[in-house]
Amino acid sequence: MCNLYAMMEARAEVARIARAMTDRTGNNPPFGSVYPDGEAPVVRVGADGQREMANLRWGMPSSKRALMDAAENRANKMRAKGTEFDFAELLRMEPDKGTTNVRNTTSEKTGKTNAHWAPWLGVANRCLVPFTSFAEPDQDHEGTRKNVWFALDDSRPLAFFAGIWTPHACVRMKSKGWEEIEAFGFLTTDSAEPVRAYHKKAMPVILTSEDEWDLWLSGDSWEHVKSLQRPLPDGTLKVVAFGPRSDEVAPVRA
Repeated sequence: MCNLYAMMEARAEVARIARAMTDRTGNNPPFGSVYPDGEAPVVRVGADGQREMANLRWGMPSSKRALMDAAENRANKMRAKGTEFDFAELLRMEPDKGTTNVRNTTSEKTGKTNAHWAPWLGVANRCLVPFTSFAEPDQDHEGTRKNVWFALDDSRPLAFFAGIWTPHACVRMKSKGWEEIEAFGFLTTDSAEPVRAYHKKAMPVILTSEDEWDLWLSGDSWEHVKSLQRPLPDGTLKVVAFGPRSDEVAPVRA
């Protein structure tokens, strides 16, 4: 599961490469580290049909089942203490920390599109998530769980995760209460080398060409784009750093 990435490219360059006509992100500095629930830029198609950049919060809505189970667990503890409560309100205010990675887009039971993710896999909710490197914990090489950073090469060229987004209203943290936000996440797939050597479970879906970016943002249906949820060929990525909590190396242009 990828829960940390960097986006060190200049906003203007991202907008140019992704052909985003509008930039709603403001003059934000590059991000050496983006963590779950952090704000980061995405490229999406706006209401006017033009591509735009906007800052969204990382973490799509959690499943209703997960929130129901968490609320039931909380309710049982309150019942044990004899505390009165309104379960509907308890469920509404159950913290939803968000789901950063979208893996199971197809139900294993039915073979159909996963009911939870189906509403956001259509063209209206797809986006590109710009990054220059991403980290996975070392779970399968030395087992240290230290970060291993990956990029297309040492220069950290810009690439994009295949993302989805949605407006969302929820409680992220109890201390902040109810919030209305725009949330995003990105798809994952089977790991390819060199990621597989350190984290064999999964890696982000990475789109590396203009044709792939265009297809992801404009493909009419999930059937048209689902083939993009696949690993890169082995050796496409490179290990560029070990251990740090951020990757603040900016892209190098020839």
